[in-house]
Amino acid sequence: MEKNTLIGFVLIGAVLIGFSFFNRPSSEEQAQMQHYQDSIQALVEQHEAKQAAQQQLAMQQAAAEDSTSLLFYARQGQESVVTLQNNLVELKLNTKGGRVQSAKLKEYNGQDHQPLVLFDGEDAGLSFAFNGKNENIRTDELYFVPEQVTDSSVVMRLPMNGGGHLDFRYVLHADSYMLDFTMEASGMEQAFAPSVKTVDIHWHQRARQLEKGFSFENRYTSLSYKVKGEGSDYLSETKEETTEVGEPMDWIAFKNQFFSCVFIAGQDFNNTTLKSVPQAEGSGYLKNYDATTTTFFDPTGKQPTRMQFYFGPNHFKTLQATNDLAVDGKDLEMEDLVYLGWPLFRWINRWFTINLFDWLSGWGLSMGMVLLLMTIIVKAIVYPATYKSYMSSAKMRVLKPYVDEINKKYPKPEDAMKKQQETMALYSRYGVSPMGGCLPALIQMPVFIALFNFVPNAIELRQQSFLWAPDLSTYDDVINWGVHIPLLGDHLSLFCLLFSVSNIINTYIMMKQQDTGANPQMAAMKWMMYLMPVMFIFIFNSYSSGLNYYYFISGLISIIIMMVLRKTTDEAALLAKLEARMLANKNNPKKRSGMMEKLAALQKEQERMMREREERERGKRR
Repeated sequence: MEKNTLIGFVLIGAVLIGFSFFNRPSSEEQAQMQHYQDSIQALVEQHEAKQAAQQQLAMQQAAAEDSTSLLFYARQGQESVVTLQNNLVELKLNTKGGRVQSAKLKEYNGQDHQPLVLFDGEDAGLSFAFNGKNENIRTDELYFVPEQVTDSSVVMRLPMNGGGHLDFRYVLHADSYMLDFTMEASGMEQAFAPSVKTVDIHWHQRARQLEKGFSFENRYTSLSYKVKGEGSDYLSETKEETTEVGEPMDWIAFKNQFFSCVFIAGQDFNNTTLKSVPQAEGSGYLKNYDATTTTFFDPTGKQPTRMQFYFGPNHFKTLQATNDLAVDGKDLEMEDLVYLGWPLFRWINRWFTINLFDWLSGWGLSMGMVLLLMTIIVKAIVYPATYKSYMSSAKMRVLKPYVDEINKKYPKPEDAMKKQQETMALYSRYGVSPMGGCLPALIQMPVFIALFNFVPNAIELRQQSFLWAPDLSTYDDVINWGVHIPLLGDHLSLFCLLFSVSNIINTYIMMKQQDTGANPQMAAMKWMMYLMPVMFIFIFNSYSSGLNYYYFISGLISIIIMMVLRKTTDEAALLAKLEARMLANKNNPKKRSGMMEKLAALQKEQERMMREREERERGKRR
């Protein structure tokens, strides 16, 4: 550092020190400043003391008011848990709110291989609100006293100041998932106006993700409900929805794919508002459910309010049996929680598929073998229709040379009507209907769709392994790359891949047997038919492996049937038979195909109308 610079820094420091010395406060000024700070501190302490005194006074006044409150004792309780259980379910009831706090199913496991918990803690809540004469009652803020406790029953008593109480009586049925719930007032007539006849209910729950596949489970998770005297309905599975139901209702269900929490009204739910809000993938939850409603309440206690809960599996016959436990003897139709498709498909599943599945399951076989045998039996039942459809295609195939001659005869596009008319006449002479293969295929379709609805809802497949699939109720991800790919996900289901490959082979066989020559429209249809099995990889990749396995086996059996029929069908003999029929039809026109005659007549009529239209247009131009 230069000498001049050093001298400059020393001078600046000296000036600053001197300025501080000459401007420091005197001892009198320092005393005044200290006195000012002490005064401020005293004011702050006085203000804090005043606030504390006001709070203490408010607390004393509140205590004085509470001591005369109807709910004084109900606010002084302590939170504790009472457990009710049987061999199927364990329920924990909390004295705060007197509600069911958690539900555990003993015969089913979660993804952690521990007994499955439907809800616990803050995942769910239930509150009853009563409009009192002087003060309202909200049960979720109050403490109940457990009495008459057994392994399967308890009375949650809400004591009232000055006598009287409100009882919540819970009774768990033996060997059942049904919990009876009775609400009864005693000595509380003076607390309510004579006009009070109802109680308001708020029930909410976050539906946990209980299965491996979020998107597949989410498709079958919905808030469902049943209107009295009508069938059940449900809110959207994919978007937020709120609905108001003005009609009386029998029950409200917070439903997952395989399990449900159902709140059942003994004296109807009225003025109900239901809301379902989907949750984000990865949150551990599927939906946020919320229901507000009202039901009957008698403040005099002469008639109790009767309700029920069902915490259990969506198993068709279990739900049917539970209907018999309804408090008023009516048919709750809770089996509707197992979605089996539209009415026709539901009828097939209810009276055929479920009984066949249960019969095969009773043999003690693995679920994979049960699905295999069920597929074989279904294929055997629809075989007559399959055979008829194949023979119709075979007849069209042996007549193909005659059709090719007609195509050569009318190569021009303007002769399309004549070509089609002559082709129909050909089929009519030989007694063959191009539509003969469509009707048998349509007959098989309802069974195919019925099983599409049954398999994903069959709780029996849940956590049942077969071959490489550890759980037939969800996708198998033997091929997993761990990175999400749009439309495909982070895995490739092997059963889905096998199903798609078998579908491609099946499509190839079908196209070969229906080949009617070079036709641009037919070529485009072929591409579409081959494209669909490829699209199935993206559509069904997240579906249950049980469903993909069923489709794979069904497609494989179809391939075998087509190959056997092709080998055993003598097409030369079939053509000779058609030639003989053609001669018979030529001598007796009444034996011709009725449908073909009608189509030919319709085409002739269309051709006549076209000629008349052309003549009118030529006349106008003249």
